[in-house]
Order: sequence, then structure tokens, then C-alpha cells
Amino acid sequence: MPSARPRILYVSDLAYPAKGRRYCDEDIFLTSRLREEFDVAVCHPLDAAALMDGFDVVVVRNSGPVLNYQAEYDAFRERAVAAGVRVYNQLSGKGDMAGKHYLLELTAAGYPVIPTVDRAQDLGLLPEADQYVVKPKLGADSIGLEFVPPARLTELAYGDVLVQPRIDFRYEVSFYFVDHTFQYALYAPRPDERWALEPYDPTDEDLEFARRFVDWNDIAYGIQRVDACRAPGGELLLVELEDLNPYLSLDVLSPGARDAFVASVKTSLRGLIGQETVRAVPTV
Repeated sequence: MPSARPRILYVSDLAYPAKGRRYCDEDIFLTSRLREEFDVAVCHPLDAAALMDGFDVVVVRNSGPVLNYQAEYDAFRERAVAAGVRVYNQLSGKGDMAGKHYLLELTAAGYPVIPTVDRAQDLGLLPEADQYVVKPKLGADSIGLEFVPPARLTELAYGDVLVQPRIDFRYEVSFYFVDHTFQYALYAPRPDERWALEPYDPTDEDLEFARRFVDWNDIAYGIQRVDACRAPGGELLLVELEDLNPYLSLDVLSPGARDAFVASVKTSLRGLIGQETVRAVPTV
């Protein structure tokens, strides 16, 4: 007898050697809880395109930097859009899902983000700093990131990289949302230990900051992580808007907070599954 329960294809690279994190532990926990209401199959990101037919939704979780398999990921996206496959997070995201060009857009629009440029002629728009951060537009997990002195800025190969001042921040803090609802916040009190996280109690002003970016994004169903730093002047500045496969650090949460997060994800998935699928119209 076929199951009446919704079917999830859960995409994860369980063996990816993430710095300071264990992808497999998080995904083992989350899939064990999703199985309470859904039929779940787990696959590697390179197998997702071939296996996604017949599932109600494809959940992309700790799949590793897509830079390592860009062509295959692009093919998965194209096939999913063309076939009207429900993907979680939705593929309409404007954050890291689409590369880091959004940092330029947000800078130009006056959002509270670390100032970012991608052209030599725009370097004068950046504040003076002892060092600058150079990162690939399609980078992830600090791949290709380097710190350079001001004298080297004119030597960079512009086009595929972003340049930002290196901020002497007090700490990094991340805000986690399911759909547009805040779930929890964690911070790294020691700047040199990014993944040594602790619970963080956000102020109303903090949450207003984070919600600006979630509201700006085009995702109705999905998990987003707003990464920010506390600048020397006390203000928060956006570091990244993680809307593709943000690591969740669920092991840091209390059991009650984990249960609440899982309940929110289940509700979100049921909402997405209940949506009518829209197939892409072939172009001539």
C-alpha cells in the first residue's frame, strides 16, 4: 500500500569536513524528527536531480559549498524549476543562494551591511582600513577569502571578487528564521572562534535589524540565517544572508528550543507541500 504521508528527499553531504561543525550529526537529528510526520529519504547533492521525481518536496540542508559542484547544482536548479518541483529552501532566494552580489545591492541601497564594492573605481567608497577582505562572489565556507593591505587593492583581478574593509568587530551573532518567523539567536563571543557558539538574547532593535533582510528576501518557505557582526561603534552590520543551506547549530540549543524549531520546520514544509506547483514555461 502506498504511504499517504508526504515524501521528502533530504539532500545532505554527510561526509563533508566542515570546520568546527559535524553536518552528519545535525542531519541525523533533523531527519529523525521529520520522520515523525513524513517519509524521508536522504541523498548526496550530486544525486538529487536524478532522484527528486516522485517526492513531494526536496529539502536542501547541509549540502556543502555548491562551488565544489557548480555545474551539477545549476543543472539541478534548472530541472527543478522546469518540472515545478517544490524545493526547500525555495529557489527564489536573493542571498547567498544567488552568490554574494546582494552585498553590493544592499550597500547601494543603504542597508546596514559591511560596505562592499567590486570595482577598482569604487574603492574610494570604502572606509579606510588597515586591511581589506577580498572574497569570491561565488565563494562559501571562506573558500578563496584573503586579507590584503591597502597597497594591494589596485593589483586585484576585479570582476569575480568583492572587497570590504576588515572590521575589528566585538563578536558575530546569527539570527535564525523559519519562513519569516524568528526562531533563535546564537553568538560567538570570541571573534577568533566562529563556531564556538552560545545562546544570545536579542533586543527588539536586534530583531528589527535581522528582519529587514528576511523581509527583503524572496523566500516564503525556508530556513534563513542572518549573520551579523557587532561593530566597534555598537551597531550591527550584515556579514551574510545564508538562504541556501545554512548550518543551524542545533546542538547548542536547549531541548525545548530544538523542539520548537522542529515544529516550525514541519509546519513550514506542510505549507509548502500544500502549495500548487508552477511549471516553468519553455522559452522559444
